[in-house]
Amino acid sequence: MEQLFSNLPVLVAHTGQNKILYHLVVIIFAAFAAFIPRYFPVLFFSTRHIPEWFNEWMKYVPVSLFTALVVKNIFITTAGYRFVPFGHVEQILAAVIVMVVAYFTRSMSMSVIAGLVGVWLLSLVV
Repeated sequence: MEQLFSNLPVLVAHTGQNKILYHLVVIIFAAFAAFIPRYFPVLFFSTRHIPEWFNEWMKYVPVSLFTALVVKNIFITTAGYRFVPFGHVEQILAAVIVMVVAYFTRSMSMSVIAGLVGVWLLSLVV
C-alpha cells in the first residue's frame, strides 16, 4: 500500500511510526463497515409490510438479550466460567430491585438506573 501512495508525500506523512493516510483509509472503511449493515435492512424493510406476529415477537428481543447479559454477569465467574449461585450477593439483590422497578414502571431506563444505584448502594453495605 505504501508504494501505491508514495507519490503523495502530504497524505503519507510520517508521524513516528503512524501513517496519516493509512489511518484515514482505516477510518473510512470502518465507517462503511458500520454503516452498511445498518442501512440495508432499513432499505429492505421500509418497503415491505411486516406481519403483526413478527412485530409482537420482536418486542421481547431487547429484554431477553439484556436479561441474558445480566444473568451471565451475575452467576458466571470469569475465572474458569463456573456457575456461582451466591458469588455476587449485591448484584443478585440489585437484580431483584430491577425486576420490581421494571414490572411497575415498564421502563428500561428506570430499570437500569435503579440497578446501578442498587449495586452501588449494596456494594457499600454488603
